[in-house]
Amino acid sequence: MTATPPASSLKTGFKYKKRRHLARELALQGIYQWRVARNEVGFIETQLREASIFPKADESFFYDLLRGVLKNSTTLEQHIQPCLDRPLTDLSPVEASILLLSTYELMHHLEIPYRAIINEAIELAKTYGGTDGYKYVNGVLDKLAAQLRAIEIESQAKKKTGSG
Repeated sequence: MTATPPASSLKTGFKYKKRRHLARELALQGIYQWRVARNEVGFIETQLREASIFPKADESFFYDLLRGVLKNSTTLEQHIQPCLDRPLTDLSPVEASILLLSTYELMHHLEIPYRAIINEAIELAKTYGGTDGYKYVNGVLDKLAAQLRAIEIESQAKKKTGSG
């Protein structure tokens, strides 16, 4: 007989994921504002704190994502650009913002599996991006993950083949 986790722990895990997803949504909105309107981070944070979903989001994760992307945008862009078929500035502001956000997570949140980061990016692109923008985001992030998370990808490949 296998023990199943109590329903409360399953619900808590779901709630945790939901809080992180909301934090990503808010961070995406802030990055978008920063790219399009060039608003200052303090102004963006103040505005987003007033959003109805803010109390439900993982606040510390939100701040880390937003501030981390804005602080490291040049480095993030340098990693993204070789994976693109056109200049980053030619992408829609939504897709560019999603790529910045996800690249930051791939580089600075090694505790989050790369597939989870890519799946979250795809969901954000489906919700906020153009019709097929999620396909482009997926392709770019697959290339980036191969570079930034090569060890993690190799380890998973070994587990699948049974070697390792």
